Amino acid sequence: MVYKLPESELIAQGAEARLYKGTYLGKTVLIKERFEKKYRHPDLDTRLTKERIKAEARAIVRAKTAGVGTPALYLVDFNRRSIFMQFIENATMLKTFIEQYITGKDDDTAKILMNNVTSALGQAVAKLHSKNIVHGDLTTSNILLKDAESLANAKAETDVSEQLVVIDFGLARVESTSEDAAVDLYVLERSLSSAHAQVPELFGLIYKSYQKFFKNKSHLKEVISKYEDVKARGRKRTMVG
Repeated sequence: MVYKLPESELIAQGAEARLYKGTYLGKTVLIKERFEKKYRHPDLDTRLTKERIKAEARAIVRAKTAGVGTPALYLVDFNRRSIFMQFIENATMLKTFIEQYITGKDDDTAKILMNNVTSALGQAVAKLHSKNIVHGDLTTSNILLKDAESLANAKAETDVSEQLVVIDFGLARVESTSEDAAVDLYVLERSLSSAHAQVPELFGLIYKSYQKFFKNKSHLKEVISKYEDVKARGRKRTMVG
């Protein structure tokens, strides 16, 4: 059953959930509804869905506590299988921003913008991993930039971390290991090489920022070691098919 709220508008649908734009207590909200999986026993589906909703809500709250920009959480409604959260107005996907202002450009402004966004993203991921939070699906489609137009007009390198918002914590974990963090980095690297092949510098700049802002250096050393292992395994799988 789809629990569509009055005056809510379906804006996207994925493999696990539908996204609606609606209102709650006078605020414009994004409603993420996890729909039923008919191939599962109803009791099992209800239990798994409840666990995943709780895990996602917990990850959003923990990420915000870690200093990472996330949508504000307004309501967790298990009956509607939904999370009600802040709708980020006038936001641009980082993927779109990179394609519009950085890809294919070799001028000073593009380089400044690339340094600004990669520094902010590396810092955000470092904050998550420092608190044992892994996102699970780090792609530039799951990062928003607030007021991207003003950022596009930047004339100097600046800290834009306040403009960056991480979204879609549906695969996140809040009690993770160093290897989980390493896999998170590898997912990001692979997604960048796929979505932004024309800008191969992106991951290197993000990784540099990540190491700079990761406060616990012994923990960082573990993550880097695991990341090298994960990357080597990934290369081996690619070679052998």
